[in-house]
Formats: sequence, structure tokens, C-alpha cells
Amino acid sequence: MRKLSPWYIVLGVIVILGIWLVVSYNGLVTSKGAVDNAWAQVETQYQRRVDLVPNLVSTVKGAANFEQETFKAVTEARSAWAQAKTVGDRGQEIQAASSFDGALSRLLVTVEAYPQLQATQAFRDLMTQLEGTENRVAVARKDFNDSVFAYNVGVRRFPGVIAACIFGFQAEKSFEAVPGSEVAPKVDFTK
Repeated sequence: MRKLSPWYIVLGVIVILGIWLVVSYNGLVTSKGAVDNAWAQVETQYQRRVDLVPNLVSTVKGAANFEQETFKAVTEARSAWAQAKTVGDRGQEIQAASSFDGALSRLLVTVEAYPQLQATQAFRDLMTQLEGTENRVAVARKDFNDSVFAYNVGVRRFPGVIAACIFGFQAEKSFEAVPGSEVAPKVDFTK
């Protein structure tokens, strides 16, 4: 009976490692692509909201004695979103979206003080669209976090962590609510 040459064993191990690296790399690329795609869906919903809110603000301004500070906050938050999109930094985009969340909350609290505004058809239509958009944003954020979770598990789990280190794949950051977002905003009309 013939013995296997040590070179065949070494060659077999190299082939197996090569196949493992290719499969691991392709899996990480696919997972990273899912994260990027999920973030693109979040951005799409944010953009829809950013485009919708000025119409809502215009309707509110036309029907009520609108609080200038709230209008300014909404305008600044919308500008911050546009600037973050231009830069293309996901962290800045998340921060700008969170700022927009706060400004939008203040706008909606302000609106509650004007029952005559809530009775207009244009306002009701815009609020329905905004509610739908907010639901889409929530779903897109959830999908993004699910994708980040799956990707991060692949990057951190053995033996994937080895391939991730070799090819430079880094863990992604999940979308997190800003501190204090669990507290409803308060609007004071006495100022």
C-alpha cells in the first residue's frame, strides 16, 4: 500500500482553506450588501418624510398662529438631513434623522393645540401620509437593525471572524434611539 505524500496533504489543506476563504468572503460581502440595502431603504423613507413635512408645515402655518421656534427647528432639521446625505456619512444621517424626529414631534404637539386645523381636509390628508411614512420609517429601521445583527454575527462568529479580519470587514452600528426619546416633547404656549 502506498503512503500519501506530505505534499498532497499540505496541498489538500491549502485547497480547503482557499475554498473556506472564498465562501466566507462571499458570505460577508452578501451580508454587508444586505446592510447597505437596508440602510438605503431607511434613507428612502427619511427622504419621503423630509419631503412631506414642509407641506404639513405650510398647511399648519396657513391655518394657525404657528410657533416660529418649531418651524425653525423643522427647517434646520431638514437642512441637516440634506447636508448629511451630501456627505454620505451614515452616522451623521442617523443624527440628522434623530434631530428631525424631535422637531417633528414638537410640530405634532403644536398641532394638537389647534382643533380647527385638525378639521381641515388638507391637514387630515397630510397627517395620514405622515402616519404612513412614520410606520414605513419604523419598519425600515427594524429591517436595517435585523440586517446589521445578521452581518455582525457573521463578522464576530468563529471562524468568520478570521475571514473578516483578513479582508477588513468591520462590525456595523445598529440604529439606536437618541437618549431622551422615550420622553414625549412638551410645548409651552405661555412664552
